[in-house]
Amino acid sequence: MGDDSEPRRLSATADVERIEAPITWKAYLMCAFASFGGMFFGYDSGYINGVTASETFIEVIEGPRPPGVLPSDYQLSGSHLSLITAILSAGTFFGAIIAGDIADIIGRKYTIIAGCGIYIVGVILQVASHGLGLIVAGRLIAGFGVGFESAIVILYMSEICPRKVRGALVAGYQFCVTLGLLIASCVNYGVRNYGGTAEYRVPIGIQFIFGVVLGVGLLFLPDSPRYFVKRGRVEKARHALSRVRGQPADSEYVEAELAEIIANEEYERALIPGGSWINGWMNCFRGSVFKSNSNLRKTILGTSLQMMQQWTGVNFIFYYSTPFLSATGAIDNPFLISLIFTLINVCSTPISFWTVEWLGRRPLLLWGALGMLICQFLVAIIGDTVGFNHTFINADGNPQAQNVPAVNAQIAFIAIFIFFFASTWGPGAWIMIGEIFPLPIRSRGVGLSTASNWLWNTIIAVITPYMVAEDEGDLKSNVFFIWGGLCTCAFVYAYFLIPETKGLSLEQVDRMMEETTPRTSAKWRPHTTYAADMGMKGGEKLDANITEDVERKGSIF
Repeated sequence: MGDDSEPRRLSATADVERIEAPITWKAYLMCAFASFGGMFFGYDSGYINGVTASETFIEVIEGPRPPGVLPSDYQLSGSHLSLITAILSAGTFFGAIIAGDIADIIGRKYTIIAGCGIYIVGVILQVASHGLGLIVAGRLIAGFGVGFESAIVILYMSEICPRKVRGALVAGYQFCVTLGLLIASCVNYGVRNYGGTAEYRVPIGIQFIFGVVLGVGLLFLPDSPRYFVKRGRVEKARHALSRVRGQPADSEYVEAELAEIIANEEYERALIPGGSWINGWMNCFRGSVFKSNSNLRKTILGTSLQMMQQWTGVNFIFYYSTPFLSATGAIDNPFLISLIFTLINVCSTPISFWTVEWLGRRPLLLWGALGMLICQFLVAIIGDTVGFNHTFINADGNPQAQNVPAVNAQIAFIAIFIFFFASTWGPGAWIMIGEIFPLPIRSRGVGLSTASNWLWNTIIAVITPYMVAEDEGDLKSNVFFIWGGLCTCAFVYAYFLIPETKGLSLEQVDRMMEETTPRTSAKWRPHTTYAADMGMKGGEKLDANITEDVERKGSIF
């Protein structure tokens, strides 16, 4: 062990299990605060449905209601509704991609703060709007801000969170998304009878608070130590690591973890050389699709994870299931059913805080996909045989379900589906995209993966009405066969492609993906460190090439 008279230093060359400090409550809460960024995503997705249904808002966009037209028949035109709803997703798609580059230039923390500022500007424009132009411009700008948040908050949290609770803390982002949806639903319900412009200005204006809270709060938090290492600023990385781990800057734990981050950066840079901006982006797509540790394979994994999350059909349930179920005549209060679904979503997500660290990422996604596909197929079979698809026109001229208990059974299985999604794939996909990319391409990889989420969110939102509209596909309950089939694809996908990253540092994830396959990854254990392989100790050595590159170019891509 060495002479007792010498101060004991934890060498990063040996103890692979002790390269990270014990978790303190201060460090835990510091990391958890960043998850508040999920409120942007959730609230913005939820409030717009209530705003576009407000008669006051419709008059602002379409003009006064014509004489003789009933309020129930006075709605936004299809083109205006589509534009107002979808323009935010366009902003988030491009915002998420752009944010990756900005995060490598000014840092993770300040990119999120910049996103808050952009978001607030978009909110102000929407609140001030008196017509279509400003509301569209405001939602487009706010979309850029949401894109910054949804990509870089995940990146930031993944890089600062302690490895043993990283999954639980990043899952908190998804919890905030669900909480935002719930708050939006309650606000919409609360302002429905306000009258005047408050019916839409209040739901829009509340977003201002979210932007201020996150933006101001982040000013007091450190930036990512891995960002500083990427930029060659070792002392700043040491100080940031000291703060997020709650340890003195000269702590053996800080020294060991910093050494591992630096060594991994040098190793990855040798494999993934920098260069021009275009070359930096091309690095995301280099390597063989058949090699589990290639950049191309990781980029495909990250973007397809978010695609699979959207393919589960969860957006159909939250955006379209209430009017779909109401058409059967079996539901007296559509808002109540919508609120129940949202509450299940909120209450189920915290379960993942424990299961993602107990079961692991891979089992969570496997069991989640299995549970979802069973629920979707049961909803489809019941609906096709005795439920949704069998209705008649009652005396009031409204569709009425022939078998109300069967409809109730379908609602129950939809609720169970939401439970499975919220406790597995909802947070699981976000956790994984923050863990699988090596440092040189991490910001761009997370940005591309987040952009994929928004792209498929938009595609499914656009095509779903055509699938169920009476004058189009008119699939009725049969649409759940499609979602069930896609959940089956998610199950197969998870079995063959999802690696287990539980309990590993981000640097150990890199090594695991080099040395094993997704199906055997759960058995892999770290046996050495990058610092050990490169003969480094603490933060005492930084590759001269990195330092020179920073001084010469001012940035590393």
